[in-house]
Amino acid sequence: MSVPEPLPTSQSVRLGVVLAMVGGALDAYTFVSLHGVFANAQTGNVVLLGIETAHGQWEQAWRHVPPILAFIAGVVAAETLKRPRLAGVVRWPPVAALVLEIVVLAGVGLLPATAPDTLVVVLISFTASVQITAFRKLVDTAYNSTMTTGNLRTATQSAYEALVDGDREAARRAGQFTAVILAFLAGALGGAALTVAVGVRAVWAAAAVLTCGLALFVHDERMARRRTAAAARTDTRR
Repeated sequence: MSVPEPLPTSQSVRLGVVLAMVGGALDAYTFVSLHGVFANAQTGNVVLLGIETAHGQWEQAWRHVPPILAFIAGVVAAETLKRPRLAGVVRWPPVAALVLEIVVLAGVGLLPATAPDTLVVVLISFTASVQITAFRKLVDTAYNSTMTTGNLRTATQSAYEALVDGDREAARRAGQFTAVILAFLAGALGGAALTVAVGVRAVWAAAAVLTCGLALFVHDERMARRRTAAAARTDTRR
């Protein structure tokens, strides 16, 4: 009898909740500390770049270019960690992505209050991009840990299918995505409160939560490997 493949920790609901909490916290952090700026999603930056360019507001338009480029750089960095050439060095690409996020956020917290807002936005955009690219699936469904619009759609659609069609899988999916959405909200609430209370150093709280997520990842992966090995040994003895 073959041993079933365990669910990758990178797709687990527990880690998804942790990452969503960080996503909400970072959005609140940049909005409060940078006076209404969101760094996680680039839709607003692209729209404003187009509007301000159309009006000939070149200086204002240019402000939206660095975070867009930082977001692209984050995607490239996360994808590079998965390349076969790095397999001997980067054993677990998701772990490397988490470590990279933690280091960048810790660095943001060390910046002086006089640091340019653009620098902070660029670093947060890079971090969000790495997270989005490295963690794209919740169990068996695509999701986003730094934005909640798509997750809200999936949760609502799944809840509808569960109620109308009696679909148990849809009910499971609705519950999982609801947990992620609530975690995002909790992160936004905590991030906003901490930013008001302690200022730019509040970003360290997000780094601390990611550190907990890293510990969770390593623990779960080790336990999964032990269970798989034990099941394989039991199977060979039969």
